[in-house]
Amino acid sequence: MNKAKHIAIIMDGNGRWAELQGKKRVKGHEEGAKVVKAITTYCSHSKEIEYLTLYAFSTENWKRPRLEVEFLMKLLDNYLKKELQTYLELNVRFEPVGDIRAFSKSLQKTIRMIEEKTAHCDGLVQYLALNYGAQDEIIRAVNKLKNIEGNITTEMLSNQLDCKHAVDLLIRTGGDHRLSNFLLWQSAYAELFFTETLWPDFTPKDLEKIIKKFTKVERRFGGLK
Repeated sequence: MNKAKHIAIIMDGNGRWAELQGKKRVKGHEEGAKVVKAITTYCSHSKEIEYLTLYAFSTENWKRPRLEVEFLMKLLDNYLKKELQTYLELNVRFEPVGDIRAFSKSLQKTIRMIEEKTAHCDGLVQYLALNYGAQDEIIRAVNKLKNIEGNITTEMLSNQLDCKHAVDLLIRTGGDHRLSNFLLWQSAYAELFFTETLWPDFTPKDLEKIIKKFTKVERRFGGLK
């Protein structure tokens, strides 16, 4: 039976959820933040899940309307400060992945503060992908190795990535069937699950159902069984 040690989720559908409700797109992001807490809480109580990586803000999301981007930055800052106690109570270690240097100094300070205050937690690790793009991640990793003599190995490159753990189960909500530049290296042999459910409507029960399906999938990793 497969174990979903590392679950990665593309949290898609916030804006469409809000539009269907006759609300502004930002309301969808607010509801989506509540789901982040619910899913993180569920995963923290699992004995098998070790890592949860959530796609929060991509390198391409800067193309969105300025006001929406500004709202997302404020939402992220407020969410992290508000949920610090939750991280500590759940024994969850928070780690950002991506190039956060593009964010404001104050937001960078908040991100580092949460990272430092949860560094001692030894339960679930929640990776939050912030200003993240897999291609950017790989390029940055290669640049760190470019002056090394000899051939670059898979292990060497993996050790330079923001996220160093292979993904077992990758889920995308919202109905689209694409990876959108998310954890391309780490998801080389991940099982992919796509659901029509918009992220604000996604529940721990939905995740549990997907995990149950995942446990029954035959994973061969390019070989034969």
